[in-house]
Amino acid sequence: MDIVLVHGAGGRPTTWTEVEPLLAARGHRTVAVTNPLTSLEEDVAHTTSVIEEMGGPVLLAGHSYGGAVITNAGRHSAVRGLVYIAAFAPEKGETVNGIVERYEPAEISAFMRRGPNGEWKSEPGDRFWAEIGPDLSPEHRAVVEAEGRKAEDAIFRQPTGEPAWRTLPSWYLVADDDRTLRPQAQRDMAARCGARTEHVPGSHYTTLVHARRVADLVHAAATAVSGTS
Repeated sequence: MDIVLVHGAGGRPTTWTEVEPLLAARGHRTVAVTNPLTSLEEDVAHTTSVIEEMGGPVLLAGHSYGGAVITNAGRHSAVRGLVYIAAFAPEKGETVNGIVERYEPAEISAFMRRGPNGEWKSEPGDRFWAEIGPDLSPEHRAVVEAEGRKAEDAIFRQPTGEPAWRTLPSWYLVADDDRTLRPQAQRDMAARCGARTEHVPGSHYTTLVHARRVADLVHAAATAVSGTS
């Protein structure tokens, strides 16, 4: 099945590089989008254009903020299901920022820096990795630092429309030791969506640290929505 993979606010092309070969080996065609991170609306529009280019039924998978994107882009008629990987799954009218503010601030907040125009970017360093991504390899840390992109404030503050998870089947992989998006927030959103939920230990870098578990869940979702065995 065709699968569209959506990154989070860091905007790294390598978010899905460990997962894509595992899905390809199971016969899936994947496209990893690179959204502009200028606003939720523009990221949804860009992802929707990718869905249309695929030319047939698709499954959407989103990591982190990418979950808010697929929640909206999933309203496209070609989308058959949604997979959330330690991701936001907002309700109608909710914002990413509003979800975050309902919980105790996550440890990542100490490392977020705001630019002169209101944009946000994390500031990695030894303390950052010790607290936020202790399970990420040195090689992946170097890539994350090199590829990190700023995200405009509008991606966090624009409200979601009618959520696609209300009408589509959904799956959710909770990162139980996540210090970027509170695990309790993940569990709450998964339950609200009625998602089929699994758990992995570890940090927010789930697609890199637990690539096989991510691929297994995405494959299971693709199999379910395509009607194949």
